[in-house]
Amino acid sequence: MMKQRILIVDDEGGVRESLRMVLKERFDTVPANSGEEALAVLEQGPVDLVLLDIIMPGIDGLEALERIKQAPRAPQVIMLTATKTVKTAVQAMKLGAFDYITKPFDIDELLLLIDRALQAAALAREVEALRSEIGSRFGFDSIIGNSEKVRSVLSTVSMVAPLKTTVLITGESGTGKELIAKALHYNSPRTHRPMVTLNCAAIPENLLENELFGHERGAFTDAHSKQLGHFEHADQSTIFLDEIGEMAPSTQAKILRVLEQGEFLRIGGSAPVNVDVRIVAATNRDLHQEVREGTFRSDLFYRLNVVAIHVPPLRERREDIVPLTHHFLKAKAAALGIPERRFDNEALDLLLQYAWPGNIRELENTIERALVLSRGSVMTTADLPPHMAANREWTVPAQESVLSGQTRLSDAVDQFENAIIRRALDQTDNNQTRAAEILGTTRRILKYKIDKLGIACEDLS
Repeated sequence: MMKQRILIVDDEGGVRESLRMVLKERFDTVPANSGEEALAVLEQGPVDLVLLDIIMPGIDGLEALERIKQAPRAPQVIMLTATKTVKTAVQAMKLGAFDYITKPFDIDELLLLIDRALQAAALAREVEALRSEIGSRFGFDSIIGNSEKVRSVLSTVSMVAPLKTTVLITGESGTGKELIAKALHYNSPRTHRPMVTLNCAAIPENLLENELFGHERGAFTDAHSKQLGHFEHADQSTIFLDEIGEMAPSTQAKILRVLEQGEFLRIGGSAPVNVDVRIVAATNRDLHQEVREGTFRSDLFYRLNVVAIHVPPLRERREDIVPLTHHFLKAKAAALGIPERRFDNEALDLLLQYAWPGNIRELENTIERALVLSRGSVMTTADLPPHMAANREWTVPAQESVLSGQTRLSDAVDQFENAIIRRALDQTDNNQTRAAEILGTTRRILKYKIDKLGIACEDLS
């Protein structure tokens, strides 16, 4: 196992050597006799920890510390100080030093301090890795689909994500509104703090205000201690208020105050609490209608609706059904620990025709159900829920979809060709020559369409 590297920076050779002797069994030590030499060493390669003297000729410890901490992945720094410069060492901690130790050193204290600094550095790297993983998971690539409507949504998200602008996300249940909210947050400067999520429909009206704003000790029976609400937890971050259309008018007024003044009162409190919070709200209701009916405050609606993002239902983006299906097949198989499977052409036809009233959530659950209950490597319509074929009122013919403006003609043609070619290939056991004969075309044209449509097919001609 490779030893961790510690850079020892001190203008006294005796100090550098004594530290080297103490640390050589556990660490790879690198000496530097000045701030200038230390910065040069760091330019040549990373180190895990810096032991940095404060009083040195040329670039002193404080200036060296500032320049070290400007690096993107700066190492932890422990300041070496004489008793008379302790105040300066405290100043160094304000500049980013992990801690300081006074000369002459207590060896056990020094080793303990080094271990703590290295553990803190490891934890910081782990948090950064997790943050990066979360960011990629909720980045733009996580939103599957190449339809024009999805591209329009992603374009809006990319423009407003870096800003503090309030966003209202609308769309039917199951369309992926929370995924859009996470993409907004994790592609913003607030990504260093976790997004706070609250489903307004899942909390009784009499408890919602407490969840949002918290309470002071003694505010009501059983309020034995102060409790912070979601808005305080979201300070410097983003709060996602899902199903905000379910919120009572009295609570709506308090949300409006946060938007307008950046402050609120805890229940039972008298002093305003100031917060810096970005609000992203979502609803499956028609808030325009709610405003007209007087059930949703117009002033709050206009403050929320600064940027509106409408997430289209799946039936209006049918060209995304196949890529979503492939995504869920792969992801669910990995999560369940089973081999990957695929749908035959007839099953894919049914997936494409079905109107998906539950949208992407229903598609995801349908695919998981099929993977769990199927036995072969190729899944058929028998592996899909019976109501999908039985309830024809949920199917939408391609002609209606095109004529109503839900699908472009070119997309409908691609979907039809995709389905009919897959069926012909199934009937001929992937023999492209025979499939071309059935379809009344040439093998060359068939091969061109297979490549164009991205149909997986091992040619058995």
